[in-house]
Amino acid sequence: MYTVIGKPMTRTFRVLWALEEMGLPYELNPASPQSADVVSLNPSGKVPVLQDDDETITDSTAIITYLADKHAQLTALAGTPARARQDAMTQMCLDEVDALLWTAARHSFALPPQLRMPEVKTSLKWEFARNLNRIGQQIKGPYLMGEEFTIADIVLGHCLNWSISAKFPIESQAVLDYGKRLRAREAHQRVRALAR
Repeated sequence: MYTVIGKPMTRTFRVLWALEEMGLPYELNPASPQSADVVSLNPSGKVPVLQDDDETITDSTAIITYLADKHAQLTALAGTPARARQDAMTQMCLDEVDALLWTAARHSFALPPQLRMPEVKTSLKWEFARNLNRIGQQIKGPYLMGEEFTIADIVLGHCLNWSISAKFPIESQAVLDYGKRLRAREAHQRVRALAR
């Protein structure tokens, strides 16, 4: 059985969502970032952390990729053009959506107060809207990769949830509709219930 360490409303949500989608058993230790439980496994103090027997894996995208590959679910086969397209989409979501939200969060609470620059959020919101509009134009089916729900959807879906609490408006109707489809998934709803 897997052990997931991290509060569900952090990027830990992605790991829990992937496990729920795959129907895999796990235990949750809802430890906070920088807590002793987390730092003992990940010196950066960041969550999530996954324990698989004696193996410890960090970083939400690394974890969900590991799980998807190990269980041959939520992913295209490694070494195929479909996987390359999926990886490209996942990396684009990380670079063009996740990174903007994390930069805004750092300037809201993560950095020491004297280093925060709240005014940077104006440009981040502009870039966020532009990037989501481009992503919205690429959605050609119910999911990012068409008919198949993949880990790329988990990354972007989590970011869309995060954008609501960060007050980053979503202007693309295609992305709004896509987000509704993701939130309607039973696995997503189960993880949201854990996060309450």
